[in-house]
Amino acid sequence: MSSASVRSSLRGFGPVGIITIIVVLAAGNLAGAALVLIWAWASGTRWSDLGFARPPHGVIDLVIALVAGVLFKILMKALVMPLLGFGAINTTYHYLAGNTAALLVTLLWVIVGGGFGEELIWRGFLFERLGAFLGQRAHARLVIVVVTSIGFALAHYWDQGLPGAAQATITGLVFGATYARIRTIWPVMVAHAAFDVAAVLMIYWNLEEPIAHLFLGSGRLIR
Repeated sequence: MSSASVRSSLRGFGPVGIITIIVVLAAGNLAGAALVLIWAWASGTRWSDLGFARPPHGVIDLVIALVAGVLFKILMKALVMPLLGFGAINTTYHYLAGNTAALLVTLLWVIVGGGFGEELIWRGFLFERLGAFLGQRAHARLVIVVVTSIGFALAHYWDQGLPGAAQATITGLVFGATYARIRTIWPVMVAHAAFDVAAVLMIYWNLEEPIAHLFLGSGRLIR
């Protein structure tokens, strides 16, 4: 098989193309992200098609994204999740409370695996693939944002249950709509990483309950 045929198969939606998407999604954050980079190289996909384009305002956009990611997490914890009826404590990751030994590893994981890996897969890769299939009109982009957000939510359900899936649906919609608008993935990666780092530090410092009760008062805990 010629190199042109390989590239065509990888970029197409025949058996090879479909299997590639399934394997990337099943591989997990880090392995999946690595596979996306290999796929892009082997298929001749431009890095800009995966969102690797310079933000319009450079570092300023990244700083804004970092602050926005932290504020987004506070808003989710203090207002959105309580309004949806979910408790303050993230039971899946509550073991991190005061756990200095696990903190640095977890922070590294959420920055690399969450901020970089998840965004590359769920926004960069899937937006490119679905965009190639559905087109780039406004209604197609809306469908892509919704579909990827649902998939993103399902990926979080297995370890975080309904609260994690609900939060991932909202964050998926926000990050997806942002990426669809700006078409550069770096600020979205930074915002996602900042969101996750803020979440980890809330747990580590035992701030989940105080922040969750900031506006609406005491609520039930989901155990």
